[in-house]
Formats: sequence, C-alpha cells, structure tokens
Amino acid sequence: MHNYDYQRELESVWTHGVRTYRAGIMSADEMFAREQLNFLAFIGQSAQEMFDYAEDFAAGGEPSFGDVAAVADVRRSYFIEVQKRKPSGVVLDPATLPGRGAEAGGIVWLPRILVKARAKLRGELHPSIMFGCGGDRAFLRLCDIHPAEFLRQVWICEDDDKAVVDWVLARAKRA
Repeated sequence: MHNYDYQRELESVWTHGVRTYRAGIMSADEMFAREQLNFLAFIGQSAQEMFDYAEDFAAGGEPSFGDVAAVADVRRSYFIEVQKRKPSGVVLDPATLPGRGAEAGGIVWLPRILVKARAKLRGELHPSIMFGCGGDRAFLRLCDIHPAEFLRQVWICEDDDKAVVDWVLARAKRA
C-alpha cells in the first residue's frame, strides 16, 4: 500500500462496492476482500463506511466518488497526522447522538452532524451511524457546505462547538 496513489485504490474499492451492492451483496462483511479491508484500514476507513456510501450511491446517485474521496481524504489526514495511524478504539454510542430535531444556533440537525463529524474524524462511528447520510446531505446542501469542508472545519475547531455553530451560521447566511 502506498500513499501516493491511494485515491486510485479508493476509487477501485468504491467502484467494487457499488458494483457488488447492485449485484445483491447487502452487507459490509461480504462486500470487500481481505486486501480491500487492509487498504481501508491503512487509510483509516471502515468497510461499513464504504458499504454505506456504495449503498446510498446505488440507491440514490449520491454521494459521488468525488464526495467520498474528499471526505476520506480529511479522515485519512486526521488518521495520519493526529492519530499517527492508531485507531482510537472508541465507538460512538448511538443512544448519545443528539436527536434529529436538536438545534444549535437555531439550526436543526447541527448538533447531530457535529457529533457524527467528530466521530468520523476519529474513526469512532458506530456501524449503524453514517456521516454523510441523506439527512446530513440535506443539511449541508441547505447551508451550502460540502461534507468534506464541514469535516475539516470540525477538525480545525476541535471541541469548540460555538466556533462550528458560528461558522455554519455565517455560511448559511451566504447560501
């Protein structure tokens, strides 16, 4: 595995996921071969995340590979630079996720996607939780923020919720 051409390998894994999902493979456990799983681990991704992206694309045409690659790049950078390629070992408890109607700064969904983004950055998403799901995409589209851009801003702001809320409010006003 190499860093230089990891995007090509990522595209190959994503394309394989979409193709196998359309062929009837409906679980992350069955979708990927060992070398693909090793590659995903090398860049800080999980099979479930790639399965979810393939499933959503096959069913609804998004997220595109470009969107998946951009989000994966932020996660990969965090995994290398902050985590030094060591998984955290923590998994987000879905029961602690803010509700779909929770608000921050008067914006519904923001508390939920903020927790999901931090878990995505750290590789801590529970298999039943997806960063970039349909609800996330609708929220980000409304605010005119790309999923990777949101993820990067959460990284920059670290644990400062107010800074993220202020940034989203400023972006949403321009949208």
